[in-house]
Amino acid sequence: VQLVESGGGLVQPGGSLRLSCAASGFGFENYAMAWFRQGPGKEREAVACIGRGSSSRIYYQDSVKGRATISRDDLKETMFLQLDSLKSEDTAVYFCATALKFACTETSVLYQFWGQGTQVTVSS
Repeated sequence: VQLVESGGGLVQPGGSLRLSCAASGFGFENYAMAWFRQGPGKEREAVACIGRGSSSRIYYQDSVKGRATISRDDLKETMFLQLDSLKSEDTAVYFCATALKFACTETSVLYQFWGQGTQVTVSS
């Protein structure tokens, strides 16, 4: 299993970023995928999760609801996270992860496979 994030960077408050997670080595289309983040001095937290299939259940953390959109392209084995109206408190390293389960879970300890992370810094 390999997960590689990209798309992070420095953005001003109110700006947008689109994060990508390229997956390989497992049946991507069969499993739920999630984005987590870990800010400075904070614990890792679930940001969003998307289940498998065309009727995928989607979860968003309350702090990003209305500002984040998670999606997946099963043919390209890639997951995305669109972040809009970014705030300084969104500054964190963003990780993609899979627990190789069909359904979403927000519990980080259940995820065995993680990417290396991509830094998002929101600052003027």
